[in-house]
Amino acid sequence: MAPTHPVDVIFPCLDEAAALPWLLGRMPESYRAIVVDNGSTDGSADVARTLGATVISEPRRGFGSAAHAGLLAATAPIVAFCDADASMDPADLPLVVDPVAAGRADAVLGRRIPTARGAWPLHARIANRYLASRLRRTTGFALTDLGPMRAMSREAMLSLGLTDRRSGYPLELVLRAGEAGWRITEVGIPYSPRVGRSKVTGTLRGTLNAIQDMSRLLAGATQVGGFSA
Repeated sequence: MAPTHPVDVIFPCLDEAAALPWLLGRMPESYRAIVVDNGSTDGSADVARTLGATVISEPRRGFGSAAHAGLLAATAPIVAFCDADASMDPADLPLVVDPVAAGRADAVLGRRIPTARGAWPLHARIANRYLASRLRRTTGFALTDLGPMRAMSREAMLSLGLTDRRSGYPLELVLRAGEAGWRITEVGIPYSPRVGRSKVTGTLRGTLNAIQDMSRLLAGATQVGGFSA
């Protein structure tokens, strides 16, 4: 059956009820929101459903588990991903989607541009710089950020066979896409202070866990290419 929405936007969600009304109210026309509830206890699923989003339940904890469940539930030819914490504006989604839809790129990643002091905690920026540096050395990609907003073909992403179900999911996507010869590019996306407390970058422990997950993937990566600045 042909998809009824040209773009499905996947929002991995864990206790983001306070952010969802603003977030879902900013969706571009013809973009469908798929909110993947990853065990919320604050009524996030009910809030999202009331606001018209498609809601998927994924009880297995982990960013990758939620993101992949959303990918499997999507039906549109293009999928996009965005955090559900209101740190990035869904109105900016066309910045990552349009180059894919026009055939100019196979995947577009949003490079975070902080809009306010404290939007991106210092320890998280340091961790991101470290991981981006390792990624460049490992793959040769001119990548500066593994930001939470990105877009690509649904079928192409499914073909990568991603297996990580924790914080390493976005990095595995880049590594496998590079091995497959994808054209990957970055665009700048405004990045604002999130609503509520982060489960990953807002805590030192969460950041260290993310570094561990991603370092494990980088250690097993082979030299690939295909990044276009």
